[in-house]
This record gives sequence, structure tokens and C-alpha cells, in this order.
Amino acid sequence: MDNIVILDCGSQFTQLIARRVRELKVHSEILPWDVSLERVKERSPRGIIISGGPMSVTDADAPSVPEGLFGLGIPVLGVCYGMQLITRMMGGHVTSGTAREYGRTGISAKGDSLLFREVPSSFEVWMSHGDHIESLAPGFRLAAETLKGVPAAMENPEKGIWGLQFHPEVVHTQFGTKILSNFLFSVCSCTPDWDLGDWIEKMTGEIREKVGDDRVICGLSGGVDSSVAAVLTARAVGDRLDCIFVNNGLLRLNEAEEVLEQYSKLSLKVHYVDASETFLNALSGVTDPERKRKIIGETFIRVFEKEAAKFEDAKWLLQGTLYPDVIESGHKGKNASVIKSHHNVGGLPDDMKLLVLEPLRDLFKDEVRATGRLLGVPGTIISRQPFPGPGLAVRCLGEITEPRLDTLRQADAIFREEIAEWEEYPSIWQAFAVLLPVKTVGVMGDSRTYSEVAVLRAVESHDGMTADWVRVPYEILDRTARRICNEVKGVNRVALDVTSKPPSTIEWE
Repeated sequence: MDNIVILDCGSQFTQLIARRVRELKVHSEILPWDVSLERVKERSPRGIIISGGPMSVTDADAPSVPEGLFGLGIPVLGVCYGMQLITRMMGGHVTSGTAREYGRTGISAKGDSLLFREVPSSFEVWMSHGDHIESLAPGFRLAAETLKGVPAAMENPEKGIWGLQFHPEVVHTQFGTKILSNFLFSVCSCTPDWDLGDWIEKMTGEIREKVGDDRVICGLSGGVDSSVAAVLTARAVGDRLDCIFVNNGLLRLNEAEEVLEQYSKLSLKVHYVDASETFLNALSGVTDPERKRKIIGETFIRVFEKEAAKFEDAKWLLQGTLYPDVIESGHKGKNASVIKSHHNVGGLPDDMKLLVLEPLRDLFKDEVRATGRLLGVPGTIISRQPFPGPGLAVRCLGEITEPRLDTLRQADAIFREEIAEWEEYPSIWQAFAVLLPVKTVGVMGDSRTYSEVAVLRAVESHDGMTADWVRVPYEILDRTARRICNEVKGVNRVALDVTSKPPSTIEWE
């Protein structure tokens, strides 16, 4: 299987590059920019992509790549910061000037670069840079430029090095997929052999070898990630997998009953544990989002350890951790920042007694859904909207109490019920309500009220890494707002979240 190594210099789009490559049926993996040359060589890449990044190549502590990278005889593509880094390392000149370009920009291709094969000579791309290349490195030639005359692409085919000042991986760049395809197949001569069916067979064998004769405990949440992880692992270890569904008291309205009904359709051994009181007691008085996540993560593990003790030879904890979970929890490199700690990544206590099994940690969400379909997981689970591990704790801002959770549950249920009637609902990534610890004045009948605010949030996304808010019809928003204010005690105002990711995250905490 051919492999493309992506060296991450801190770009918010690095994961998107990896996904685009995989969509073209070529395996990709991300390594930090400061990885050793030996480790890169161990991955036997057919090509190397250097990502963008938020820093300037002129900064003293700017990310770089191993000096010998360009002498490996492996094609290299620099994207945005990656192109500037190549230029600086190869003897060109990069400067911070007035020609800053952000957003859509028109470019014109020059010459007959392999990257622009079967691409129009002029098209629009997505730019995001302040620095620009003043002079190309010796041996490089201009392959495209912007309307302002700034180098937009360069190449040195003799050395096997290409550069793009724009982001081909984002949907805003016209012909971006074709440009990446040209790099993979015309430059790197890759074979499109990344296949999830083959991956399932390979991972089944790896799980079987890693676990041996041990027993595995799985925390089922009702979502696609844990469900696919469970079905995949059961395929490898059979009845040595025991699934535990923990009601942490942070679930949506009637969710526990619905989840158990779903799992009755799968050949999995599921044990139900109601630990609501334990979790809510642990969260009493806590308002800090990171503390909430850490507490929920540790309490989750402690509950599991107690339950695991009931099963002979239980040594492994199976989790549905995905690639974005790992990246967003700050495991991307020393220049990465923690966006939020996922309870199944950042919340694990150091003295946990169970070994962690994460067979899905190299897959994106859409790949997990496709894997689930191949494994025969019911559509009701595969199509279920993502639900955060910490549950309503990250949607109930401020202190977590049972009355506030009940208020949120009712408001959330009304919104999901109303929006589910919309014909566009299946395309929505997530739709939910948030409860704010903010009280506002209202009036109901002849009485003055002073109640909390519910916020409606609906987003569309492909993998959760980026998202845009959904333009829900006014009629649905109107019905939802009137029902919440009339039917939910404790809420007298409804607001709508109209921010994308970035700059916001999908969840509020």
C-alpha cells in the first residue's frame, strides 16, 4: 500500500490534506514537523507534503523539516507555509510585505507544470498568507502567480520539489482535488489502493494479536464511534468482549432507553450501569469546562474499572477514539494548542488499571461511518449525529445540576423534534440546544420572568474539523422558540448561534 507522509507545521487544514489524499484512495499519515529523518524513511512514503502553518518562516522558532529531506529522492510538495519554508531552506528569499492575501484569489498558471495538468490556465484558489516569496530559490521556476504578481506555485522537477502558495485541500480552491491528484499520480506515481475493506481485515488481525486471550471491556455510548469499534473488535475476539453502557446522567431526553433498544439489534453483550448520581456528585459546583471534562473522564474510568472487576481477565478498555480527537486534544506536536480535551483522550488518569485499545484512532468520521456500513452496523446508528463524550455537560454552561439538565433536555428535544421534520435534516451534522448560565427579563401573561437563555445550534460538516452554521428555515426556528418558551420552565429567551468552525468550535465548551 502506497503512503503519503504529511509533515504538520501547525495548520488548521493539515487534517483536511490527509482526508483529501485518502479520498483519492491513497493512504496518508501525519507526522510532526520535527520528526527525525529516520522515522520519515521508516514510513516508506511515495511522496511528502509539508503543510501550512500560522508562523512566519522568518521567526526564530519557526517549524522546519530535517535538512536531508530533500535528498531522499522522494517527491515533496510544500503547501502555503510549506512552500515558503522550502524557498528559505533552498536559498530563496521570503519577506513580510504589503501583499498579504487572504480568501479567494485568482491565479494564472505558467508553463506546463505536472501539478496543473488538465487544469485551466486561470482559476480561483484559497489564500491565507502574510509572508510572500520575493525571489525563488536557485533552480526553481515559477509555475503560477496571483493577480498581484505574487508567486502562487513553483517547481524544481529535477530535484522533485513542488510548492503551492494556496490551499488545494479546501473546497474554496477550484480544481484543488485535481491538483492533489496530479501530485499523487503524475508526480509520485501512487497506486489508489487505500481500501477500508482491506483495512478492516488488517485491523481485525492486529486487534486479535494485541489482545491475545484477554478480555476487553467497551464503553458503548450509542454513537457511531463506539458502536463501530465494538462490532469490529467483536469480529476479532468474539465473546471475550463485554460492552458496558453507562448512564452518566448527562444524556439527552429518553436516550438511555433508545440506546439500549438499538443495541438489542446487535450481537453484542451489553451491560447497563446507572451511574448518574456518581457523576453529578463529582461535578457539583464545577463550572470550568476543562475541569468538567477531566472529572467526567476520570469518573468514567473509575466506573469502568469497578465494572471490569466483575469480568474475568478484563485487561483492555476499548474506546472509539478518532483521529480528530487525538489532534484536537493537542497531540499534534509541540507547537499545537489544546482546543479541548476529549474525555476519551485527555481525561484518562495516569493510574488507570486497564490498557487502552483504540482501533479507530487513525480514521476520520466519514471513514468510520463507511467502515460501519461494511461491518453491517444498523443505519440508525451509522446516521446518528455525533454526541460529545461528556454529554450535556458541555452544552449546559455553568454549574451542572439536575434541574438545569432537565431544562436543557426538554429544550433540546423540542428543537430536534421540530428540525427533524425538515427535508434537509439528514444533511445536518449536528443540531442541538445549549443552556446559558445567563438570566434575562421576560414577560409571560401579566407576570415578569427572570429566566435562562437557550441557544439553538445547527451545523453542516463533513468530518467535524470545519463546519458552517445551517440556515434553518424561519418557520422552524419560530415554532421551536415559541414551544421552548411555552413548554420549558426556566427558559424565557431563545437565541441562534450563527458562527462557523473556525473561529468557533461546534460545541460551546
